[in-house]
Amino acid sequence: MARRTIFVGTFVHTPAPSTLQIMENAAVFVDEDGVIAHIDIDTSSPDARLNNDLEEWSGAELIFTRPSENEFFFPGFVDTHIHASQYPNAGVFGNSTLLDWLEKYTFPIEASLANPDKARRVYGRCIQRTLANGTTTAAYYATRSVESTNLLADLCLKAGQRAFVGRCNMDQNAPSYYIDEDVETAVRDTEATIAHCRKVDPEGKIVRPIVTPRFGPTCTAELLKGLGDYAKKENLFVQTHISENKAEIAWVNALFPTSKGYADVYETAGLLHDRTILAHAIHLTDEEIELIHSRGCGIAHCPVSNLALSSGNARVRALLEKGIKVGLGTDMSGGYSPSVLESVRQATLVSRMVAMTEGEEAKLSLTEALYLGTRGGAEVMGLGDKVGAFKVGMQWDAILVGLGNVPKWEQHEAENGANEESDSPSQPGEQEGESAEDELTNGLLGLGGFDSESEAEAEDHVPAEGEKLTEPKIGDGIEEDAVDIFGWENWEEKVAKWAYNGDDRNTLGVWVAGVEVYRKGGSPPTWPVECSP
Repeated sequence: MARRTIFVGTFVHTPAPSTLQIMENAAVFVDEDGVIAHIDIDTSSPDARLNNDLEEWSGAELIFTRPSENEFFFPGFVDTHIHASQYPNAGVFGNSTLLDWLEKYTFPIEASLANPDKARRVYGRCIQRTLANGTTTAAYYATRSVESTNLLADLCLKAGQRAFVGRCNMDQNAPSYYIDEDVETAVRDTEATIAHCRKVDPEGKIVRPIVTPRFGPTCTAELLKGLGDYAKKENLFVQTHISENKAEIAWVNALFPTSKGYADVYETAGLLHDRTILAHAIHLTDEEIELIHSRGCGIAHCPVSNLALSSGNARVRALLEKGIKVGLGTDMSGGYSPSVLESVRQATLVSRMVAMTEGEEAKLSLTEALYLGTRGGAEVMGLGDKVGAFKVGMQWDAILVGLGNVPKWEQHEAENGANEESDSPSQPGEQEGESAEDELTNGLLGLGGFDSESEAEAEDHVPAEGEKLTEPKIGDGIEEDAVDIFGWENWEEKVAKWAYNGDDRNTLGVWVAGVEVYRKGGSPPTWPVECSP
């Protein structure tokens, strides 16, 4: 259960694929169910709820961003494809391509997680690292072990991270030490993990089960059909891989000679529907794109993994123009990073590579990529009406991002006109050296934001007018942050700098359904709302 909270300050989100909305002086009211109950777009308006009767919100927490630290709220990231069991191998893929990478790195680490103590270590670190990178929702592949898969579900629930958790099914073309005995055993073990997820979270508020045939080459037609029938009977989501690698596609064609293609293998098994998440989809034919669209499937675009394993470049624009739902996946450890933000920036770059042969219209804008990493992913996972944006009625899944402050000596330069020739002037009221204690529009004073090491700079000496500044040294002003802010950037530019340069050092706090699930050190960022009856 969340606590009623009012979030105040700057909010950034992508309510539509081509829209980056920035609300600089807003307030979002979140109720005890973690649902957004009201939004003040402009708290300076006399009609804003924050400036009027707050009696019904008495006792709520007040959390606000600090302008001096360039903080803003952003929707939590949605990772539509990630292998929690492969986290120890993140960044370890050598010169491999997909099929030999599975044999050399993937199957051994996954099989080893049958040991529950090792699985707990791996899953625990994976969840914490993804939360630190702002992932509030993830579609997880576990292992073929029932105990290991159930443990992942338990840990996600305990940590408060939204998760679809699936047991990997494979009854052919896998090592003898890591293969399902037969179709009946695989389906039975899948049923056991589904039952466990439903037992620990009956309403599926945080953890949900997902049917997970690994991919065509490791599943017989009988197993695929059995899983498809079970998913249909239980109205479950399905996740698997498709058309990631050309050698993989040739293998599928050889294994299923009567099928029309890779997508038809899943279609025949009843696995393609509006609850299906297909990872990669790089080398789809036009006929397969049409089939996937007609079935309402979603695509998990995994640009980092696709580059790392030399799999190819997905034609995301073509999928979007066809009306197919697309989200982003880290595909760790095929992808080297647990950060959806890394997938956001790589998605834009991969689209530029596609544009070199298919034309400029293939490019994705940064706004579109941010949409895919949030609301686009939510739509793929059937959560489009619940998370991914800041709208009344949606749940508060959010990140507090901090870009750090401008060093005091640089603020002094700016105030004396050192940056007047900049093409991107600061917006009014930005970077004026606000203290950590900011006055809110309703007259309340609060500490606001999260404590950080940069607070110490508040005590730095600011030279008086006419006082000579000591010549700065190389390295002065470098913070323990991934993004350098100079003070003249507008908000669109700040967001772009974060998207292309940011990492978990910029994540100050994370909430899922209104509950704080991650904090980067410091004391609670709260201030009570007290109103006289």
